[in-house]
Amino acid sequence: MSTQNVGNEENAASKSKRPSDSAFKQQRLPAWQPVLTARTVLPTFFVIGVLFIPIGVVLLHFSNTANELIIDYTNCDQVGGTETCAKFLKNNTGGTCICQKNFILPSDFNGDVYMYYGLTNYYQNHRRYVKSRDDEQLLGRLSLTPSSDCTPFAYADDGKPIAPCGAIANSLFNDTLTLSQDGKVIDLLNTGIAWPSDKSVKFRNPEGNLTLALKDYAKPLFWQKSLDQLDIDNPENNGFQNEDLIVWMRTAALPSFRKLYRRLDQTKSQFAKGLKAGNYTLNINYNYPVVSFDGTKRMILSTTSVLGGKNPFLGIAYIVVGAICVTLGLALLFIHMRCSRSSNMEMINVNPHTQYS
Repeated sequence: MSTQNVGNEENAASKSKRPSDSAFKQQRLPAWQPVLTARTVLPTFFVIGVLFIPIGVVLLHFSNTANELIIDYTNCDQVGGTETCAKFLKNNTGGTCICQKNFILPSDFNGDVYMYYGLTNYYQNHRRYVKSRDDEQLLGRLSLTPSSDCTPFAYADDGKPIAPCGAIANSLFNDTLTLSQDGKVIDLLNTGIAWPSDKSVKFRNPEGNLTLALKDYAKPLFWQKSLDQLDIDNPENNGFQNEDLIVWMRTAALPSFRKLYRRLDQTKSQFAKGLKAGNYTLNINYNYPVVSFDGTKRMILSTTSVLGGKNPFLGIAYIVVGAICVTLGLALLFIHMRCSRSSNMEMINVNPHTQYS
């Protein structure tokens, strides 16, 4: 055989798509396949049910130890006016309406007390909305050319770049909510509401004077205050590190959501243990329109348990799954006892090597 023919055969062998003769590639490795029988399946159902139901009861108990009060103020009446604030904003775009909601706290809210705002029918999870931001800008690395993802909220009408740009920042929740009792305003803190990792890692202010750094930039179109004036009482809570902005920029996964807004200042002796039961007033500077997309707005007062805020879903889910498993186990046990072969017959030991008859 010529050298050329030998070379051709070697090339053909090397180009072959046939897998090598190994146990793995030829599927000769030992395998294990479970054989489901009543003896193995029924105990599994009962064990899951016996474990899940008590866990669900404990989770539900801890959830119920947290107090929660929800006040819907979507259609609250304007103070000194004859129409609702929702209608006022519809006729006066960009205006501010003041309204109040009196409510009764039915029981003491002991421990840490938090105020949330809640929105419904608001799709923060829309793909274009979620990506409409400039992360380099939020890190304090300002550029006169914002990210293209911010369009159409990248430049103001006068051509100046917007900071912070994008649809998320432009739609920042800007209602002002305060609590009062007997005409006295209750102190609420607007710091300590954002994740520490967000404030220290994902959001940074530019170096130097914030006002000078932002002089060539415009505020978002929807905002009533500029970035360096979001919290005039606390200079450390301004700019990209404003905690209200940071909380809003963490987009929600579902159309109905709540976000942490304030926490009760418990350094005052009167509120050291929380809020006492009684009559309170929610004072609202109503700026945020929601009626146009059939949304609603709520204020939520809540305490926490060892598992966090009040949320009975997890406990109910465990109880339901446990109950279903127990029910299925009882049903299958009944079927097995009624329909299985007579106990006088020899039970066939089925295993992976049993031959088909």
